[in-house]
Amino acid sequence: MVDVNVHWTGEMQFVGESVDTGHSLVMDADQEHGGRNSGFRPMHLLLVALGGCTGMDVISIMKKKRQEVTALTINIGGERQDIEDPHVYTRISVEYVLKGNKLSEPAVERAVKLSEEKYCSVMATLRPLAKIDIVWRISDGS
Repeated sequence: MVDVNVHWTGEMQFVGESVDTGHSLVMDADQEHGGRNSGFRPMHLLLVALGGCTGMDVISIMKKKRQEVTALTINIGGERQDIEDPHVYTRISVEYVLKGNKLSEPAVERAVKLSEEKYCSVMATLRPLAKIDIVWRISDGS
């Protein structure tokens, strides 16, 4: 079974394509490391996957609780502090910023916690490798 095809396009650039949908994503290195600086770096793709996976969970859980989320931004940062392997994230910080109509703080907290603890497979994969700090806030739009 094949889920994703990854094609080398020259230099340090690769394009990953979903077999199911045909959607693609570019992965590249910066110019200093022989790339074109035209796509995501490999470790950034992990952070994108984490944000997308947990974000889908949070939106789904909030909808089930009849909470109207109008915007969700997930700010993620990764730190590499391990001297033995500086290419692996040892700490990841995640901040959810939600906007919506009369969002309930307990509902938001529960949705974020459920995603963190139960639902997101990317979170489950990264949790043994890195300390993941999660915060959230409801934005009033100003």
